[in-house]
Amino acid sequence: MFMWDMLDFDMNQSILALVGKIGSSCDDGSLNIFIFSCCRRKILSRMVSHSELRKLFCSADAVCFDVDSTVIREEGIDELARFCGVEDAVSEMTRRAMGGAVPFKAALTERLALIQPSREQVQRLIAEHPPHLTPGIRELVSHLQERNVQVFLISGGFRSIVEHVASKLNIPSTNVFANRLKFYFNGEYAGFDEMQPTAESGGKGKVIKLLKEKFQFKKIVMIGDGATDMEACPPADVFIGFGGNVIRQQVKDNAEWYITDFVELLGELEE
Repeated sequence: MFMWDMLDFDMNQSILALVGKIGSSCDDGSLNIFIFSCCRRKILSRMVSHSELRKLFCSADAVCFDVDSTVIREEGIDELARFCGVEDAVSEMTRRAMGGAVPFKAALTERLALIQPSREQVQRLIAEHPPHLTPGIRELVSHLQERNVQVFLISGGFRSIVEHVASKLNIPSTNVFANRLKFYFNGEYAGFDEMQPTAESGGKGKVIKLLKEKFQFKKIVMIGDGATDMEACPPADVFIGFGGNVIRQQVKDNAEWYITDFVELLGELEE
């Protein structure tokens, strides 16, 4: 037995042919889907000017942030791996997962199987090595909240760590979507909740779709550093790539709007 972690369109034929040829090498179709998504995003980006993207951001009902390497400077799972003594192997897996080369759930399963974190280790990591907020994020979130914009954290990381970050930004835990670790009653690692939408590729998009249906949001912005963040648009109305902590080349090359400092977004809100 275990207990839950309570810390807790018109596209031309040549493009289609290229997608089919390249994507055929992936048994699960992940690369095919990713390339199609990027091609579609490129076409849509030509239809929306940069000034229109800025207007959409400033009039958003809700803004969703990725957490690792976006809201905070670290990758939470890499920090946990370092704390548990298996940093090198896990860091390479994270790099491939965030670049879109590996299905997210497969990468998460593989990394956690190496780390095998206990409840105590997770608690000690938060207490002894708390995550560092990215410069400007506190001010940006505060400014959004003053404008009555709902702010959400959508992360492929762990809820216990993400809730700690949310508390620093005055974001309620009800606005947090992240993965839940599972532990046996003796505190040993027992897996993770695979039913959480954030546990798989495309999960962040599912969360945003849910938010639109539940709260009737008209415009949602997604901000993040990784491929899993970019693929959430659509259903998000705008994606803003963030490279202030780490630059994912696929995201930089394909994002409609790419920034390296939250000051740029603060400036947009203050104009």
